[in-house]
Amino acid sequence: MTQQFAERATNVAPTGARNAELSDLVRILEDQQHRKLDVIAPAAALRFREGNVHVEGVESLITEDGVTEVDGIYRPTAVADEGIADKLRIPLAYLRRMRTDNVPLLDENVNAWLGQEPERRFMLRAFRGENGPGMPPAEGVARALLSDSYKLMDNFDMLLAALDGVQQSGHPTRVTGCDLTDRRMYVRVESEAVAIQARALLRGYRSPFDGRSGDELPMVSAGFVITNSEVGAGAYTITPRAVIQVCRNGLTMAKDVMRAVHLGGKQDEGVVSWSGQTQRKTLELITCKTADAVRTFLSREYVEAKVSEMEAAASKTLAEPTKTIEHVTKTLSIGTEAKDMILAHFIRGGQMTAGGVMQAVTSTAQTLTDADQAAALEALAVPALTAAAAHG
Repeated sequence: MTQQFAERATNVAPTGARNAELSDLVRILEDQQHRKLDVIAPAAALRFREGNVHVEGVESLITEDGVTEVDGIYRPTAVADEGIADKLRIPLAYLRRMRTDNVPLLDENVNAWLGQEPERRFMLRAFRGENGPGMPPAEGVARALLSDSYKLMDNFDMLLAALDGVQQSGHPTRVTGCDLTDRRMYVRVESEAVAIQARALLRGYRSPFDGRSGDELPMVSAGFVITNSEVGAGAYTITPRAVIQVCRNGLTMAKDVMRAVHLGGKQDEGVVSWSGQTQRKTLELITCKTADAVRTFLSREYVEAKVSEMEAAASKTLAEPTKTIEHVTKTLSIGTEAKDMILAHFIRGGQMTAGGVMQAVTSTAQTLTDADQAAALEALAVPALTAAAAHG
């Protein structure tokens, strides 16, 4: 399995992985846990200089582990810029243009709006930079600017709770791939012990990757994908996912998703520390919900019902496949580059039906290097099937 890892800088926690092993994801998340800094700060304590967030005048946190310094310089990610634009009601396209073309104007705009409501409070999620002993504090990373009532549900904790739930469900499973971006964590889980034949769904289909035939390997496995966002880009979710074994295409069934949102109460100013009791209760709930979801999504009855639903639409023969793909991609707001890739995968797949369009969408998703884009495209596979069957 290919792996890609990304770091913002050599002194900041790694922030990305694509198609990684579970052990690699755990290692990255553990490192991030040591670098995280979450603080509730008033607008008066935040300033933009040279396009970076400067935190000034926030009290340090003193614990038995030492002193956590908050004041410092934090370089915003694209996600953080989106949060800043949203919270200060600055058009995002304008903010991005200022960052590219006129950083002094960006500083002036952000600081002016922060100054309008100096007592307004935000949660700043960041990674602390680290330098060696005796050196000045390193520049950190501003990951997100959020509401002061945002509930922390961190990837590492949620992953462990979810895996505990998977274990409690009693189903034999394996993690087939993990992605981590600035926005979300994705963990794909599959149970080949729960697999059914889907001959009608895969009739005439061949893998665009190695040419293997769906007629010879017509199996679909049960699975699901665990997602979480630490930066306000979505709830903790478990979404059922069917895996086409001949090509490893994944089909997520978004309408059956289980979710837990990041909503909590107002928090005091200063460094945020999630209390042990609150954390324990939240994670126990996540574990129980995960176990329940797994028992449902990994049942043979559930998979058979979903495959049956898809087969009814997938058999529709397309009179003009190119026009149908044009219609489907336009209807689902899929861009031109992805549309061209889908058409190429459709032709290689050799299945001239609405089901072939669905397969082309999911196989294209596998090839994307951006994990967020890949997940978003995979989620459109079933809607693409419906749209293709209706268009004919």
